[in-house]
Amino acid sequence: MPAWFLIRKGGDFQEIGRKHHIPTAAARLIRNRGAVTDEDFELYLRGGMECLHDPALFKDMDTACRLMADAVVSKEKIRVIGDYDIDGVCSAAILLKGLRRLSADVDAVIPHRVHDGYGMNSEMIRKAYLDGVKVIITCDNGIAASKEAALAKDLGITLVITDHHEVPYEESDGVRKYIIPDADAVVDPKQEDCSYPFSGICGGMVAYKFVSYLYNNRMCGEDFSDVYSDTKFMDELTELAAFATVGDIMELRDENRVIVKRGLELINSDPAPGIKELIEASGLSGTKISAYHLGFVLGPCINATGRIDSAQRALDLLTENDHENAMRIAGELRSMNESRKAMTEEAVKEAVEQVESGEFEGMNVLVIFLPDCHESIAGITAGRIRERYGKPVFIVTRGEEGLKGSGRSVDSYNMYEAMNEVKDVFTKFGGHAQAAGFSLEEDRLCEMRERLNANCKLTPEELRGKLMIDMELPLGYVNEDLLAALELMEPFGNGNSRPVFAKRNILLTGISVMGQKRNSARLRVVDDNTRTEMVLFKKLEDFEKQIAEKYGEDVVKSLEENRSVAVEVRFAAAYSAQWNEFRGVKKIQMAVEDYIL
Repeated sequence: MPAWFLIRKGGDFQEIGRKHHIPTAAARLIRNRGAVTDEDFELYLRGGMECLHDPALFKDMDTACRLMADAVVSKEKIRVIGDYDIDGVCSAAILLKGLRRLSADVDAVIPHRVHDGYGMNSEMIRKAYLDGVKVIITCDNGIAASKEAALAKDLGITLVITDHHEVPYEESDGVRKYIIPDADAVVDPKQEDCSYPFSGICGGMVAYKFVSYLYNNRMCGEDFSDVYSDTKFMDELTELAAFATVGDIMELRDENRVIVKRGLELINSDPAPGIKELIEASGLSGTKISAYHLGFVLGPCINATGRIDSAQRALDLLTENDHENAMRIAGELRSMNESRKAMTEEAVKEAVEQVESGEFEGMNVLVIFLPDCHESIAGITAGRIRERYGKPVFIVTRGEEGLKGSGRSVDSYNMYEAMNEVKDVFTKFGGHAQAAGFSLEEDRLCEMRERLNANCKLTPEELRGKLMIDMELPLGYVNEDLLAALELMEPFGNGNSRPVFAKRNILLTGISVMGQKRNSARLRVVDDNTRTEMVLFKKLEDFEKQIAEKYGEDVVKSLEENRSVAVEVRFAAAYSAQWNEFRGVKKIQMAVEDYIL
C-alpha cells in the first residue's frame, strides 16, 4: 500500500476565496494543485480559449504551414500519416478535416499495429511515392524517424513532422546530443530550442495548433481566416483535441485544462456525429460526459480498433459527417472493445501467474514474456500489472518478426531514459517517461531483463508509492456545499486529480457485498456522531482478509450478515467524494481510495 502524505501548502485561504469568489475549501484544494499567484487561480478557474498559447512560438511552425499552404494552393497530393492509438487517430482526424476544409487533395494513412508497427516507416514512404504524394505530414509520430526522413528527401517528397514525443538522443560523457530528423519542418515542443512555453501537450494538440496557425495567417497569397471564423467547424476540432488530450493521459494543467474543459462543454451540448454516435453506442445517452468517460469508456473504443483490426475505422468514425454511417461504425468499435476486454483479462491472468510463481523475485523491473499475447494489448496488460504490483512493467510478445512489447512505468522511474541506457538491446524503441514501445530479437530478451534491473536504482520507498491527501476531513463535513466546491475544479484527471480526504478511527458496522465478482462493497460506518455509508471498489478481498487476520473470520461474517460484533472494527480511510446518480436518484458517494486497519 502507498505511503500517505498530507499536502501542506500555506496561504490565506479565506482571502483567496474572497478575492476569487470561491469557497475556502476550493481555495485550499486549488492551492494544493500548484496555484500560487492570482493569475494562476484565474487561469485554473476561468481560463478560456483566449488563454491558449500562440502557435507561432513553435519552432518551425511558420515554415511547416507555408509548405502546407503552398501544397494546398498548388493542388499537390498530401498524405497525413498518423498512429494507431487515440492520440494518433484524433491527430490525423484534425489534420484531415482541417486540410479538406481548404479543398486540399489529401488522404490519411494509419499504420497497422502488427504489419507496420509504430509510426511512419520506409515502406509507407515508398508507397506514398508510388501514389504520387508530394507532401507528407505526420502527427503523433515522426520525431524518431531519421531514416524515413532521409528516404523521403531522396525521393523528393516534402516532409513535415508534427509530434510531441521525446527527441531521441545519444549520450557521451554525460552530454546529450539530440537527433532531429532531416525533414523540411519539425514541429515538436520537446525540441531543446523550441520556445513554446508548455511542452506537455499531446499530438492532437500539436495538430490543432498547426491547423489554427494555418487558418489565421495569410500564406502563399491565400487568406484562410474565413474557415477559422466557422465556429461550428472549429468546435469539432476542439472536441478532437480534448479527446486526444485525455486519451493520451496528458496532465490537465495549463492549456490542457483549458482545451479539455471547453471540449467537454461542446461534447455535452452539440457533439460532432462520430463522437455523438459513439456516446450512444456506449450506453451514455443522457449522461453528462466527463473526462472519465473520455478516458475510460469512449477512448478504449477508439483504441480497440488499432488493437483488434485497423485504426482506419476509428479515423472513419471521427471524420464522418453522416449520422447513420457514424452509428454503424460506432457499433463496430463498441463490439471490438468488448473483444479486447476478454483478451486483456486472459493476458493479465497469465502475467499474474508468472509473477506469483516467484520467477521475478528480487526484481524491481518486471519484464514478462507472454508469447501468445496479442501485441496490441501488451500496453494495457502492462498497465494492469503495474497497478497490481507497483513496479515498472514491460510486457513482451512474439511478433511477426522478432519480439515486440510495451511498457508502463511508475512515477519514480523514467522508462524512456532507462531504455535509452540499454538501447543497443532494441531494434527500435520510443515513448515517454511513463510509457514506451519497443522491438528486439528474441535472443536478447534475458539481456534486456538483466540490464534494466541492474541499472534500476529504485528504493523500497519509491516503489511503495505515495498517496497525497488534500486534507483531514470528518465524514459529516461532506455535503452539497463541499461537492459544489469540487465541481469548480473539474475536469479531473492526470495532473488534476480528484481531491482525496482522510479520516482516522472510523467505526465499521456492516459490509454489503456488491458486484458480479463480489469484490466491491458498501460499508456502513460511524464517524463521530455521523452514521453513513462508504463504497469500496475492487479491494474487498484484501480488506476482509486484513479484518480476519486482526479480529477473526467470525467478525467478517457478522459484518456481512449485519449482526452485532463483540469488538469494534476501526480503520482510517483515504476517500474521495462525488455525486452518484442511479435510476434518477442523486446521492453523495464517498469512495474509499485506500485504508489502514
